[in-house]
Amino acid sequence: MKKRHKIQYTIRDVPPEVDRRLRAQAVREGRSLNYVAVEALSASAGVGEEPIEHHDLDAVSGSWVEDPAFDEALKAFEQIDEDLWR
Repeated sequence: MKKRHKIQYTIRDVPPEVDRRLRAQAVREGRSLNYVAVEALSASAGVGEEPIEHHDLDAVSGSWVEDPAFDEALKAFEQIDEDLWR
């Protein structure tokens, strides 16, 4: 993270879960809470140095859309070939 101007913020009403996660990340990475918080703010504002890499499907969770054509295409996978099971 590049240092530019030293601007200070006072942020109030930080949710306890956010506080816990930021503190845990700081400990895990051996960095200061301030550094981790500024890094999180930068990434959220879209000015982080590296794009966020997701390791799970949280970004698409809850986004399922019913699609009858897709369901119909999957039916072939539900059929059992009896000759393969002998």
